[in-house]
Amino acid sequence: MARPNPRGFMKLGAFFHPTGNHIAAWLHPDSQADAGQNVEHYVEMAQMAERAKFDMMFLADAVATRDGNIESLSRWPQYMAYFEPITLLSAVAMRTTHLGLAATATTSYNEPYNVARKFASLDHISHGRAGWNVVTSGNASEAWNFGREAHYEHGERYDRAVEFVDVVKGLWDSWEDDAFIRDRAQARYFVPEKLNHLRHKGEHFSVRGPLNVARPPQGHPVIFQASASKAGMDMAAQTAEGLFTPLHSLEQAIAFYGDIKGRMANYGRAPEQLKVMPGLNPIVGRTMAEAQEKFAYLTSLIHPDVGLEVLSNAVGGFDLSPYDLDGPLPLEVDATYQPTASVSFKNVLRWAREENLTIRQLYQRFGGARGQRTLIGTPESLADEMEHWFLSYGCDGFLIQPSHLPGGLKDFVEMVVPELQVRGLFRTEYEGRTLRENLGLPRPVSRYAAAG
Repeated sequence: MARPNPRGFMKLGAFFHPTGNHIAAWLHPDSQADAGQNVEHYVEMAQMAERAKFDMMFLADAVATRDGNIESLSRWPQYMAYFEPITLLSAVAMRTTHLGLAATATTSYNEPYNVARKFASLDHISHGRAGWNVVTSGNASEAWNFGREAHYEHGERYDRAVEFVDVVKGLWDSWEDDAFIRDRAQARYFVPEKLNHLRHKGEHFSVRGPLNVARPPQGHPVIFQASASKAGMDMAAQTAEGLFTPLHSLEQAIAFYGDIKGRMANYGRAPEQLKVMPGLNPIVGRTMAEAQEKFAYLTSLIHPDVGLEVLSNAVGGFDLSPYDLDGPLPLEVDATYQPTASVSFKNVLRWAREENLTIRQLYQRFGGARGQRTLIGTPESLADEMEHWFLSYGCDGFLIQPSHLPGGLKDFVEMVVPELQVRGLFRTEYEGRTLRENLGLPRPVSRYAAAG
C-alpha cells in the first residue's frame, strides 16, 4: 500500500538528447547510433515515457553546429545534426495521447511572432500538450548564422527575453476562446469583437498582431526555463511555470527552491505556479555493484579528445589540450571566471579545488551528466534520494536524463518508476489530458477577457 504523502505526486520529465545524456552514449551498444535522424527512435522513447506516466518529454535545441576542435567533434555527434524540435514533436504528437511535448526555442535568434505561431500550432496538434523552454542563446556560433558577430550582451539578452515572452503571451491571446462560432446559417465564421490586436511597441520589439492561429487549448503552452543565474532567476520568477536547473546537494536545492519561490511574490505569483525540476542522471542496477559496473563501462567509452573538448567548453573555452590529463586543472582557468559564467563553470572549479580532481576525473564526472547530478544505485536507493529531496522541499520533481537511449530510459521506467508509485510519490494514471492539468497549473485567462 502507498504511504501517505503530504506533497502529492512529484513531477517527472524525460530529457532526450538523441543518443543519451552521457557524452559517450552513442558508443554504447544499447544506444541508437543514428538517433538524430531517426523519428521512430523518438516515438519509441516518447511512448515508453508515456506508458510510465511521465509528465513530459523535453528536447533541447541550438541553431548552429558546435565549433571547436573538428577532430574531437567528429567523435561526438551531440548538437551536430539532429531534427528541428517543433517539427519532430509534431510527429511525436500523432503517436502519443497524454505525454507533454516541450522544446527549446531561443529568444536571441527568433522573432516573437514565429515562436508564438509554432507553439500555438503544436498545442492544437497535440490537443494541449505543448511546452516552450525559453533560452537566451549560449552558443557563440549561433550569432554568425543570423548576421551578428557576437551575442547580445548578457543583461540585454535577458531584458530582450522578458519582453519576448510577454509579446508571445499577448499573441496567444489574440483570439478569445469562443471567437470561432463557424455558423453556416448566418455565414459567420468568427465574432469580430473577439479578435484582438496586440499593438506592442517596446524597447526590443514592435508587433501589431493578431496571431493567425486560434487561442491554444491550454490558453498558453506551458513556459519553461533553464537558468540559475541571478538574471535568469528573476526572469523565471516573473514568467516561468517550470524550471530546469542543475542542483547537486540537498542543502543547495532547499536554498534555491526557497529563493526562487520567494521571488515570485514580487510579480504577483503564487509559489505553486512554478515547478522546480532539477536535472537527474540516473544509473540504476538491480544491485549497487551492477549500477557501478554500468557507470564504469560508460566512463570507459569516453574518448580523451571528446572529454577535453567538453570540459574546455564548460570552463569558457579554455584550451586544456597542452596540460597533463592526470594533473590538476591549471590555475589560469580560475582567472577567466566571471560572475556571469555558467553554473557548469562554477561546478567544475569547485570539484577541481575542493576535491582535487584531475583533468581526466573532471571530464569523466562532467561528461557523465553534463554538469547535472548523477545518482548511481538500486531502484530503492534512487527512490530514497528522490523522495528525500521532494519531501524536504528541494524540488517539485525531476528532469530525468537517461545516460543512453533507449537502454537508460528503459532501466528507469522498469525499475525506479514502480518503486516511486508504490511509495505514493508518483501517479499511476494521468490526471488530465493537457500538460497543464498534469502539472497542476492553472489555465491562463486571456488578458482581453480579464480586462473586459
